[in-house]
Amino acid sequence: MDTELCYLASSAGLCALMWVPYVLARLASWGLIATVSYPETPPDVPGWARRLQRAHNNMVENLVPFAALVLVAQAANVSTGLTVFGATLFFYSRLAHALVYTLGIPWVRTLTFTGSYVGMLLILVALVI
Repeated sequence: MDTELCYLASSAGLCALMWVPYVLARLASWGLIATVSYPETPPDVPGWARRLQRAHNNMVENLVPFAALVLVAQAANVSTGLTVFGATLFFYSRLAHALVYTLGIPWVRTLTFTGSYVGMLLILVALVI
């Protein structure tokens, strides 16, 4: 498997696992019945759980263009140092983004998001040059 596809699979796996801690926090805060239903006024969850849910939503939004870029690069048989670095940068930036967002570290959160965006841009540049 090419490195870019490996990082795409790893990113998808990260996205698939990110919801687990905040749902467990909801279960602990709300109880089973409220968690599996639709309460009108749900109890509050810890701040870290709310931040992790937002980080997960952001990952979902960014995984789509990243996946499209990696898959187009694969279909076009484009695999260069730039695409490998872009995919690597995307994955590790998203991993750091999830951790930093959950911990509530504001400036670093923006830097990690920017890193993942730059990773996508690098793959795009490799496709158009």
